[in-house]
Amino acid sequence: MINVKMIYRIMGFLVLLETVMLLCCIGVSSYYGEDDLMSFVITTGITFVVGSVLLFMGRSAERQLGKRDGIIIVSISWVVISAFGMLPFYISKYIPDITNAFFETMSGFTSTGSTILDDIEALPHGLLFWRSLTQWFGGLGIVFFTIAVLPIFGVGSVQLFAAEASGLNKDKVHPRIGVTAKWIWSIYLGLTLIVIALLIAGGMPIFDSVCHAFATTGTGGFSTKQASIEYYNSPYIEYVTAIFMTISGINFTLLLLFVNKKFKKFFENTELKWYLISVGFFTLFIAAGLYHTTSMGVEEAFRKSFFQVASLHTSTGFATADYMTWEPVLWALLCTLMFVGACAGSTSGGIKCIRMVIFSKVARNEFKRIIHPNAVLPVRVNKQVVPQNILTSTLAFLFVYLMIVVISCLIFMGLGMGFLESVGTVISSIGNMGPGLGLTGPAYSWNHLPDAAKWLSAFLMLVGRLELFTILILFTRGFWKKG
Repeated sequence: MINVKMIYRIMGFLVLLETVMLLCCIGVSSYYGEDDLMSFVITTGITFVVGSVLLFMGRSAERQLGKRDGIIIVSISWVVISAFGMLPFYISKYIPDITNAFFETMSGFTSTGSTILDDIEALPHGLLFWRSLTQWFGGLGIVFFTIAVLPIFGVGSVQLFAAEASGLNKDKVHPRIGVTAKWIWSIYLGLTLIVIALLIAGGMPIFDSVCHAFATTGTGGFSTKQASIEYYNSPYIEYVTAIFMTISGINFTLLLLFVNKKFKKFFENTELKWYLISVGFFTLFIAAGLYHTTSMGVEEAFRKSFFQVASLHTSTGFATADYMTWEPVLWALLCTLMFVGACAGSTSGGIKCIRMVIFSKVARNEFKRIIHPNAVLPVRVNKQVVPQNILTSTLAFLFVYLMIVVISCLIFMGLGMGFLESVGTVISSIGNMGPGLGLTGPAYSWNHLPDAAKWLSAFLMLVGRLELFTILILFTRGFWKKG
């Protein structure tokens, strides 16, 4: 049986948590004295009432959660908070269309970073802050934050963690997952504060520094400027942002090991090695291409390459250049990074490096098996044999991922979009990247897309953020059967 009352109770808590976020925006709007204040006041009132009602409906709930309960909570939470989160945009009339308002909000909470805004700088400070805050909060996962405080309700949080945690391994560095979550959020907050300080030191205004730090550590990519990071024309800011985007693409449980000075275990991690080697290889290769095909010098070519590699490898989506103006082979390589993504357990999207590690090892073993048919060839990651069920689920993930990409591309082209734009939009949406290809690249907004394409993109953002199966299983008959 599904624990409906506990679902109500937790959803009520999440909506009230969103109310607290909106109160922060009220403070920003009041400080700048702009016309978006009333939209936040109204939205805050609505979320407070709804959250309180949901908590009341969940009173005297049984203090236990099953696997199905966790999946339902994770899936519904993103839709619910996005539905309420779009209200400030819609009520203020800065995005007077429900489709666009929901798209922008879902893009924020899933830390995708795609936008329908053609003039970002026309938004008041309160709405700009709200856009960035949605990415920061959604970056590590609203539900992941919830499991740190679930003991308030006297329930276990393992089911939620299993449904939300991306990747293959739900690493627990502490027996109690709630404690692990709090530690990880501490690191997340610490990184954000460091980025804010460094950006301010580089001459970026305090407000912009806070917003861009939120988007950097949340690997979201929403900027306060239409030209993104390129607006500041500062090599220092570009390097700081690129370095911390790269750090934010690392598994946060590994970062916790690093903070606890367990350096050997940190640097021996197979996925981390793959990720860092990938960042280094693509940065140098693309830098060499830019040096030989453009007028850039060595340092500028390296900087532009490193920034875009870090931005797209971690699915952040910041831009310091329109890579679609580069040689096709270079933006094709960046598209490959969009497909792969960074590490599992990070705030990034994409397939994740750990799966690429497993794919490569499985492929290598198949070549060996041709030569030695009777050999026993286990797949090892971090010196441990990967269980067969993990191998199966990983291959199933790749199959489903590719099928969704192909089917979605066909749908987009059926809606009148070009092939390049369709591929770029799908990979960007399901990988939570932000910019796509062609007319959905870094130099353009997505405002020109048909409404149907925006709703499908928003759905793909949700599917990608929840690692496919968490959301798709809701559409199976077996999930809703009793027992």
